[in-house]
Amino acid sequence: MPELPEVESVRRQLQPELSGRVVERTWFDDHPAHRFHDVGAAAGNRIDRIDRRGKYLVCPLSAVPDDPTAATGLLLVLHLGMTGSFRLVPDDADRGHHVRASLWLDDSRRLDFRDPRRFGRVTVTTRDRIAELVPTLAALGPEPLSDDFTVSGFAAGLAATTATVKAALLSQRLVAGVGNIYADEALWRARIDPRSRRVGRVRAKRLHDAVRAVLAEAIEREGTTFRDYQMVNGESGRNAPFLQAYGQADLPCDRCGRPLAHAVVAGRGTTWCRTCQR
Repeated sequence: MPELPEVESVRRQLQPELSGRVVERTWFDDHPAHRFHDVGAAAGNRIDRIDRRGKYLVCPLSAVPDDPTAATGLLLVLHLGMTGSFRLVPDDADRGHHVRASLWLDDSRRLDFRDPRRFGRVTVTTRDRIAELVPTLAALGPEPLSDDFTVSGFAAGLAATTATVKAALLSQRLVAGVGNIYADEALWRARIDPRSRRVGRVRAKRLHDAVRAVLAEAIEREGTTFRDYQMVNGESGRNAPFLQAYGQADLPCDRCGRPLAHAVVAGRGTTWCRTCQR
């Protein structure tokens, strides 16, 4: 599933293309229905900008003054799910396979959301209904590259949970946007066993710094592509060759040379070094 670096890379490509564009009409395939809500309400609204919160794209909309039917104060919330991707195409282009939603824009283009596995989301809502319609978005912790993600807050959160540190990272409550790839990478870099339940302030500081570093580096490389993730321009992310833990099971550790271990931790396949990570 795309994580923060992948979603941020998509956001950076969509921002100059969609900001200021008016949505003239919409189409969507509402199966499964709970992942699509009120998509048609975007029609007649201008996309002000493309923001990101964790793994979500959040686009504030503003009503076009000369359209009396357009609602105000709306947000377009997008989630890539496991296999989602966006393409900008001519407005009369054939709809390809697996397109689940389309937005026709006022510049003779169409934004298509393609999602073979159907785990993505397109929701139009107001801020006061986010907790009801997209509860995981409402419950997100601080952004890891922001000043809100403090060592003290992170350490306190880790100290307060009895879950493994891997589960704590994946929960999205202590820090937003970290999934399986970057949890493994940050834990390897911080030399922490993903099965640990007691981290302590010194190791929490190392992990805090590692989370920031691996995410910033992956953003610089436009994310990690194994199979499905692609940016709006159709290109893949360039971070996969730089991974030091995730997907490297049985390969030698870059630090000590011992084979990396693999097991299920927090319900997810997890790779770590039994020698370096304690």
